[in-house]
Amino acid sequence: MEKVQLLWSSEIAQIRRLVVGPLSNNVFIITCRQSDESVLIDAANEAELLLEAASEFNVKKVVTTHGHWDHIGAVEEFRAAQIPVFVGEGDKSMLSSYDETIGDEALISCGSLRLRAHHTPGHTPGSTCYSLLSTPLLFTGDTLFPGGPGNATFDGGDFTTIITSLEKLYAKFDDDTIFWPGHGDSSTIGNERPHLPQWIERGW
Repeated sequence: MEKVQLLWSSEIAQIRRLVVGPLSNNVFIITCRQSDESVLIDAANEAELLLEAASEFNVKKVVTTHGHWDHIGAVEEFRAAQIPVFVGEGDKSMLSSYDETIGDEALISCGSLRLRAHHTPGHTPGSTCYSLLSTPLLFTGDTLFPGGPGNATFDGGDFTTIITSLEKLYAKFDDDTIFWPGHGDSSTIGNERPHLPQWIERGW
């Protein structure tokens, strides 16, 4: 597919990205090399395009980083296609419907792959990041970007809380961890870790 970019490949997994919608949301498709089954992170927008990609890459489930409108625009279409949608417990009220909630440290299977959920509130109450076990990859939604935390001024957001969530991520992941946010390009934990004090000082 023309809009699908292969970001990362190993013996166990392939990661692809589509950029969709008016806010250029990242949508990630994680494929198990053993089973050819995939999980999609954030059914954000452009449902027809995403469902085409879901068919091509055998997407079996959708996991949601948080409940803001630009990250859930194609949720209903995925559920209508019998592809279940998972969302963090704290954001379930932001979706018109969903299939399962995800708790902190929950494991989501995709063939032989496992995604671990990390509850990281602050952008929204139920914001959730996902690490792909046995890889250096982390998907941070709108919790962590190159250059700072996500916006904590929306309804349900809180700056102190998002800083606590970043401290949790920094304690859990080493400097070589590559993270992909909900918009824009990737960075590493090591690149961003030293800047936390200045983010706290500036207040955003």
